[in-house]
Amino acid sequence: MRASKAFIPTTKEAPKDAVLASHIYLTRAGFVAQVASGLYNYLPLGKRVLKKIEAIINEEMQNADAQEVELSFVTPAELWQESGRIEKFGKELLRLRDRKDNLFVLGPTHEEMMVNLVRNRVTSYKQLPINLYQIKTKFRDEARPRFGLMRAREFVMKDGYSFHATTEDLDREFDAMEAAYKRILERLGLDFRIVEADSGAIGGSGSKELMVIADSGEDTLAVCDSCEYGANIEAAHRSAGTELPTAPSLADEKVATPNVKSIDELADFFKIDPYFTVKAVAKRAVYEENDEIVLFYLRGSDDLQEVKAVNAVAALDLVDVSEEELTAAGLVPGSIGPFGNNSVRSVFDSGLKGAKAMVTGANERDYHMSGADLSTLQEPVFTDLYEVKEGDGCPHCSGKMTYTKGIEVGHIFKLGTTYSKALKAEFLNDQGRSEPFVMGTYGMGVSRLIAAVIEQHHDEKGCRWTTATTPYQINIMVSNIKDEAQLELGETLYSRLKESGVEVIIDDRKERFGFKMKDAELIGLPYTIIIGKELKNGKIQIFERATLEKRDVQVEEAFETVMGLLS
Repeated sequence: MRASKAFIPTTKEAPKDAVLASHIYLTRAGFVAQVASGLYNYLPLGKRVLKKIEAIINEEMQNADAQEVELSFVTPAELWQESGRIEKFGKELLRLRDRKDNLFVLGPTHEEMMVNLVRNRVTSYKQLPINLYQIKTKFRDEARPRFGLMRAREFVMKDGYSFHATTEDLDREFDAMEAAYKRILERLGLDFRIVEADSGAIGGSGSKELMVIADSGEDTLAVCDSCEYGANIEAAHRSAGTELPTAPSLADEKVATPNVKSIDELADFFKIDPYFTVKAVAKRAVYEENDEIVLFYLRGSDDLQEVKAVNAVAALDLVDVSEEELTAAGLVPGSIGPFGNNSVRSVFDSGLKGAKAMVTGANERDYHMSGADLSTLQEPVFTDLYEVKEGDGCPHCSGKMTYTKGIEVGHIFKLGTTYSKALKAEFLNDQGRSEPFVMGTYGMGVSRLIAAVIEQHHDEKGCRWTTATTPYQINIMVSNIKDEAQLELGETLYSRLKESGVEVIIDDRKERFGFKMKDAELIGLPYTIIIGKELKNGKIQIFERATLEKRDVQVEEAFETVMGLLS
């Protein structure tokens, strides 16, 4: 490609709302252009990157025996009604009616469509397993689209779905897809972590996220400093712990605690570690048709992880409760305890199971109970509610947990029979009995990967593309195209590299050297061959974008040197 003929509209101005490097540089360097809020056009450079990522995904999927299909972007709403998700997905699901008043949705994800494709076409266990995928435009009507390609309303996604006769076979395929996804990210040149995750609106279990490590990531990850364990903070676990504080010797009695309401005040009053206090967090759980106040109990040294709490009570959301609402419900703000509050739903963190020598609220203003034995509670509901903290023990080894930030670029689930049951998609097993398919789903954000590469590979000058994602491998810059010798050498190298299969662009524009150099830095191709004034001394320069270093090369060695860089 010749830069003089290429459509690469670079600019000095960043989008007004841009805060992430990927949003700024992909726009400034002419890779994408915003159409409306959350909607983007891909310009030639952006399309080349997109196709490269898609090609790697296709190769790895085919190596894993997954088969590519293409499903309709417009989905009959009745399929979403069958699965029960049409209301659960909320306003992010864009609905529309055709001229016959039939209701459709723009697909944000294609579980229902893929199940519909397979049901009544795959009818026997002999036809299983099968893994089908597509790379497709999706649409999610985000309430606050932002960060460029990172959170757009329209995006390109690879979504795959596997169908099995048994959960054991699903486990095998799940591991195979995890390995394939790992190879994809390795080939793209990304630093990443595969972490345990919450399943969210998709449903199912065995959920894992593929996270590209970046300071700008929206997700907080808890990762081990010694092994490969990692989890989204929403799903992270820890070891039981060996370095626990010494249990206090407290009488089992009600104690006056005037004006003591916070955990820190309570621990200080009783001269104990907050580990031996019980924290009561009151929330209003919101459901489709009603809501209720729920009390979540955990140790005072822990914090409530709200996604875990939402899942514990199968709520749509949790919202804060005012002191007036608590009082109206018969609760005592600042002194809520687990004994005697049978009128309100209670859920206990698993760390409180069998806990003794605890200090809890006494459900009476300015009073707390000391020496409480939680093993005497009647049929308590226990589950993990705590949020992992830095320094907590790893659940898989003796290492410690630390925090890092990540960008979610992939998510895989063991769906089980969630969708096959709802849509009555069944097959005949080896006993001739009808059973619902056991399913897995495997998603990867293709357009988001473009942004993730730049979030991890950029500097103050612009993009720094990895070898696998760069739109062109080599940029030949003719400093002064009026200089016949410079232009002739540039054309010669351009022709030889093209003939050798190198993806090369020649900057033959009638622009100043400084202007071309700033574009080269902004666009971020791995290597730029600079043909300039040193040509009269038989030398050119090779500029390496990753290091910003320039080195002199003899003209007669230029071609071999460049080919060596690409090998």
